[in-house]
Amino acid sequence: MTRSCGPSSPALALVLLAVLLGGVARAAEIVGGREAQPHSRPYMASLQLLPGRHFCGGTLIHPRFVLTAAHCLSNLNPLRVRVVLGAHSLQTSEPTKQRFRISRLFENSYDPKEKLNDVLLLQLDRPATLNAQVAVAQLPQQNQLLPHGTQCLAMGWGRLGTFEPLPQVLQELNVTVVTFLCRPQNVCTFVPRRSAGICFGDSGGPLICDGVIQGVDSFVIRGCATRQYPDFFARVSLYVDWIRSVLSNAGGEDGP
Repeated sequence: MTRSCGPSSPALALVLLAVLLGGVARAAEIVGGREAQPHSRPYMASLQLLPGRHFCGGTLIHPRFVLTAAHCLSNLNPLRVRVVLGAHSLQTSEPTKQRFRISRLFENSYDPKEKLNDVLLLQLDRPATLNAQVAVAQLPQQNQLLPHGTQCLAMGWGRLGTFEPLPQVLQELNVTVVTFLCRPQNVCTFVPRRSAGICFGDSGGPLICDGVIQGVDSFVIRGCATRQYPDFFARVSLYVDWIRSVLSNAGGEDGP
């Protein structure tokens, strides 16, 4: 799981992955993680259904735009969704929190059957006020690749395990980029030597590598933290040109 594939194995791995996609589950809670230092991830967004139930994560990439997973709002009325920035605990009242409505959605040919292009841009009803607790994440270069073994950080407010309770505060987890069973459209991660990873109920959160958002939390295969399969993120570097085009055409103040 933690070694690169041999010359003939990528094609075989993709065939196996196509079979395994039948067991895909949406992601991702954080399993086996730790509490994040309060407000140390100021780009982190909580997507909530009225009257305040968290259901997905997201990443602020521009004062008026949040990047999340396309499947998060599939078959959902965006008028029922609120975006919360500046949060650490979702259960307590924090003066740092900023709440927004969604004014527009931007998809990029999302394919729910193949779990491809699982990215969605949310345009907020007004610009966020940027400060120490609310800030934008840096985008990668278009088509930037992540080498096997790259160390990254996943995060979210989802359950601590399939049958575990919701956390009181934002959780984060150190993960390693792997190439086994992955596709060019995804960034895949694994936690060696223990059961940890992303899980059900809190998709759309960021994968941060060297301070840059490289992935959007997308799906897991056959359960959470199984130690058999990597976790899958939409590869953000494939969409940077599209993102900048959306920001420009939508009248964003400046690029992220």
